Amino acid sequence: MTDSAFHSDTLAFIGGGNMARSLIGGLARRGVDARTIRVAEPVAALRQALVADFDVQVFERGEDAVAGAGLWLLAVKPQMMRAACEPLAAAAQAQRPLVVSIAAGIPVARLQAWLGGGLPVVRCMPNTPALLGAGVTGLYAGTDVGPAGRRRAQELLSNAGATVWVGEESLIDAVTAVSGSGPAYAFLLAEAMEAAAMAEGLPAPDARTLVAHTLLGAGRMLAESSEAPAELRRRVTSPGGTTQAALETLQAGGFEALVARAVHAARERSAELAAAGDA
Repeated sequence: MTDSAFHSDTLAFIGGGNMARSLIGGLARRGVDARTIRVAEPVAALRQALVADFDVQVFERGEDAVAGAGLWLLAVKPQMMRAACEPLAAAAQAQRPLVVSIAAGIPVARLQAWLGGGLPVVRCMPNTPALLGAGVTGLYAGTDVGPAGRRRAQELLSNAGATVWVGEESLIDAVTAVSGSGPAYAFLLAEAMEAAAMAEGLPAPDARTLVAHTLLGAGRMLAESSEAPAELRRRVTSPGGTTQAALETLQAGGFEALVARAVHAARERSAELAAAGDA
């Protein structure tokens, strides 16, 4: 899909919080006409900021924002999603938009029910680095979504970073466990590395700089290299050297198994939260 397709099709954002702002900012950077973007946001201060920053059309009510829009982006908190969707059901059935949801834990079937059924719905799981355009989003297309809808959804979410499609909706729980929650794992590692650096005598500001840029550089190497993580690790691990001593200590403590258990626990919790919403 080309950028011109966005120019000819109005987008409606239901919710004007941080994630919506990051996507709108990405569209603005690509030159998408602000007049084609409509945002429903009940908080007046957020509406004013959206107009000031992006010159988009803003509305207090979702029913006004979706008028004439061919793509709806649902960006409200999960606990608010039903209240946001049900008043839009009549418009959804009349307009038959492509619906893209970035709300965690809400299955396609539930969104369909709230909007009257029979709509093309794409469920997404972005992560917080998307706010910098450096995130990654997992996407799942409901059965009513065709190739054009998939392209439209991917083009929109690519403004937040990389995209990965999954073939089964249950795998969104795995995406949540790996990338949705993943930034917190990296932040916990950073906390531990900073504390260890200070314990070895480094001043706190220096520890912060060393750790932050080490993780940033390692992340870029992973993203930009075609080599597997194991090969990148091998290249920086000299036999008998300092890195080998550190890695052997981590592995002796069960590092890989601990990470696997943590990711599995996050996936199970994601599935539990989704199931609880069906009760």
